[in-house]
Amino acid sequence: MMALNVGTFGRLIDYWRRQRNNYLTTFRSIAGQAVLTDLARFCHANKSTFDADPQVAAALDGRREVWLRIQNHLNLTSQELYQLLDGRPVDGLNPSNDPED
Repeated sequence: MMALNVGTFGRLIDYWRRQRNNYLTTFRSIAGQAVLTDLARFCHANKSTFDADPQVAAALDGRREVWLRIQNHLNLTSQELYQLLDGRPVDGLNPSNDPED
């Protein structure tokens, strides 16, 4: 696996920072909170997605995946998002602190 240079890493962190800020702007409003309340029920945020029917279980898992992505963007730092969504370690780079986090 190829190590990232500092410039590439910085651009990726900037991308995730913008993405996170978009999610925060959208979901931290009063309307956004109402949408999250609705999505929590629809996406099975606090209950099992198990169903005896594998197709129903797969659909519920898909809903839950969307919920988890939203929650990750609302609760993780830009660097944590990069690591989680890219699946790669940061390779010892020590970027400056993310001021939005």
